[in-house]
Amino acid sequence: MIRLLLLGLLFAASGSSQSIASKTATMRKMPGYFPIYWDDKAGKIWLEIDKFDTEFHYVNSLPAGIGSNDIGLDRGQIGDSRIVKFERTGPRVLLIQPNYSYRAVTGDAMERRSVEQSFAQSVLWGFDAVAEEGGHVLVDATPFYLSDAHRVTQALQQAKQGAFHVDATRSALYLPQTRNFPKNTEVEATLTFVGDNPGAFVREVTPNPESITVREHHSFVQLPGPGYQPRAFDPRSGFIDTSYFDYSTPLSEPIVKRFVIRHRLKKKDPAAAVSAPVEPITYYLDPGAPEPIRSALLEGARWWDQAFAEAGYKNAFRVELLPPDADPMDVRYNLIQWVHRSSRGWSYGGAITDPRTGEIIKGQVTLGSLRGRQDYLIAQGLLSPYTDGKTAPPELERMVLARLRQLAAHEVGHTLGLSHNFAASIKDRASVMDYPPPLIKLTGSGAPDLSDAYATGIGAWDKIAITYGYRDFAPGVDENKELDALMRKATGDGFLFISDRDARPFGGLHPLAHLWDSGTNAVDELNRIMQVRARALGRFSENNIRVGAPMSTLEDVLVPIYLLHRYQTEAASKVLGGSFYSYALRGDGQKVTEQVPAAEQNRALDSLLATIRPVALTLAPGLLALIPPPAHGYARSREDFHNHTGLGFDPLGAAESASNLTVGLILQPERAARLVQYHAQNASMPGIGEVIDKLIAATWKAEPVAGLSGEVQRVVDAVVLYHLMALAANEGASQQARAVAYDRLEVLKQFLNRVAGNDLAARAHYRFAAAQIDRFQKNPKEIPVSKPLEAPPGQPIGCEEFALSSR
Repeated sequence: MIRLLLLGLLFAASGSSQSIASKTATMRKMPGYFPIYWDDKAGKIWLEIDKFDTEFHYVNSLPAGIGSNDIGLDRGQIGDSRIVKFERTGPRVLLIQPNYSYRAVTGDAMERRSVEQSFAQSVLWGFDAVAEEGGHVLVDATPFYLSDAHRVTQALQQAKQGAFHVDATRSALYLPQTRNFPKNTEVEATLTFVGDNPGAFVREVTPNPESITVREHHSFVQLPGPGYQPRAFDPRSGFIDTSYFDYSTPLSEPIVKRFVIRHRLKKKDPAAAVSAPVEPITYYLDPGAPEPIRSALLEGARWWDQAFAEAGYKNAFRVELLPPDADPMDVRYNLIQWVHRSSRGWSYGGAITDPRTGEIIKGQVTLGSLRGRQDYLIAQGLLSPYTDGKTAPPELERMVLARLRQLAAHEVGHTLGLSHNFAASIKDRASVMDYPPPLIKLTGSGAPDLSDAYATGIGAWDKIAITYGYRDFAPGVDENKELDALMRKATGDGFLFISDRDARPFGGLHPLAHLWDSGTNAVDELNRIMQVRARALGRFSENNIRVGAPMSTLEDVLVPIYLLHRYQTEAASKVLGGSFYSYALRGDGQKVTEQVPAAEQNRALDSLLATIRPVALTLAPGLLALIPPPAHGYARSREDFHNHTGLGFDPLGAAESASNLTVGLILQPERAARLVQYHAQNASMPGIGEVIDKLIAATWKAEPVAGLSGEVQRVVDAVVLYHLMALAANEGASQQARAVAYDRLEVLKQFLNRVAGNDLAARAHYRFAAAQIDRFQKNPKEIPVSKPLEAPPGQPIGCEEFALSSR
């Protein structure tokens, strides 16, 4: 009572004792979770704070973005999500974010306080109270809502697009999406960022690059009520985890607590084998997606109900079109949003979660609209479909829609809590959480066949994972025991879960986990894909573009076909110096690690070397005659091959970039270090010296060929020389790997000095390379060989660092 009196005296001393009713008498009131008032004359929004020391969710988002993959500010992007509370001291009201990363989960208040005081909290904003009534205070929230909560300026600066700041004179509240509801308050603002010297990406997507206008959204949301039971994280389960330090933990137990993230889902009848849910999980599709894409996205997203049925639910997962009057940023709606950008980029799935428990509050999927066009381009390159010049067969669209169904299912899977499973392709395409390439078969006549390009429906692994995360156990059942039994059965049945970090081509070493690979054996599939690629290139002609298209656009179609093998090459490279392993737990019976057998590693190396031979990289003269420089009004883009020939198409540049992919993988520093280690442990394993010797034998020491193939051969030689020097000079590589690379450069130089070559081109090639090695030996910190041309983007362009996924 005394404290309240003192607060009242402090408030009166601040110069205002006006009531909220009198202050807001001429304003438009929007009642709801936190009442808000719109002052039309002043252009201000006022916030009535009626809940102090009560935690709630504060989420910011970007309903209207910039449209550039490289900048990474997409329409519908979810920003920070945090638990906050209002605290008041006199006339000052602070918006405080407690630190939920460190806590003491105990009933002992002093123990909790010791943790709270040991780690910093964050004050996100400070407000001045201007009116008070019945324990409620009124604050001018306009500066808060017009602030750059989404950190657009920071994103622009990180993308090197210039220094921008909010221009208050060109910013205002956006009333159409400022709304209030009993459990959430939604406020949106139009913000204009101004700056000098805007970068190229900004110039590409803005009508005036010195003035960038977007919208930022703020959500205050009531925290979920009781009844949600966190589920323990198991690294074998396929789920994304959330974690925190619990300092009340006994010394005998781990201090870091880990739980899966998942939606709240309970059976109406927990004892029944199959039951309807108390409340289903419902997602909403952005109606901005056109037909027939819209129907494909609905169908693919709805596949997840198959997995929930396996987990014992009936009609537990639904997907509907977003109602016309709904706000996509309203956290009550799990959203699948159709987003346009200036170039193809990642699709991704993210989630707003309760950090206290791991409960998913809102799933948010972003699907890039150009994804389908890229798949159409690939099909166009494979099928040479324009035999009549104008009409493409329906196979192209069928493949694209199959891909979009799978994509919708994949990204929704992330928002249900699932991680990527990049080892699913080895077991009959067992998961939509893998990255699938189109499965391209060959007909009896040798033509590519896309009839089974993408799988249909949820995979067997997905059903196992959803069962782990969402099965509702009857009272009295030992949940942890049942979940462990589920995981043991899955591994016993041959299912393997390997996720992001372990599947990447650079640094990864698991021979079964890869991005955009297919088949049960990476080496066999690479050999098969090279056959498919050869057939597609052999059929490549003007039939790959429609009548009326500039002939120069043939290069756009050629790029993904010429590099059709790039991801399977990455997969096969991980067999070399690779090791099998699992996310094993002690006592679960899984094999922990096992090196790939030497014979398989050598087979992988042979297949990799086949991708850089002249016969694989040399384009036919007839095809080259069809590709002129870009037509008037058209220009080269980063999706085309880099070249050394100016406006003209450069077949040697294409070969250079393709061989750079393979050789860079073979001589990747971490792989070289493992080859050293594995050979030392077991002399039958290929060592880095043996690998380099085979690489040089297949390139520099191979029988010279004539014509354009001979120039391709010399281009590949130079790529090998560059990567040998790069390995020897790499201070981050292991000492022995560098030493062996340095030694092999000397051996190669001696060879080059012994051979004169049969003609001027060969002689010049050998002499120049020997001189470059000599130069490098005198100054190993300088690589005199030109860095090879990079291949055009294969993965979607732009930022890959999203909350849960990117694809």
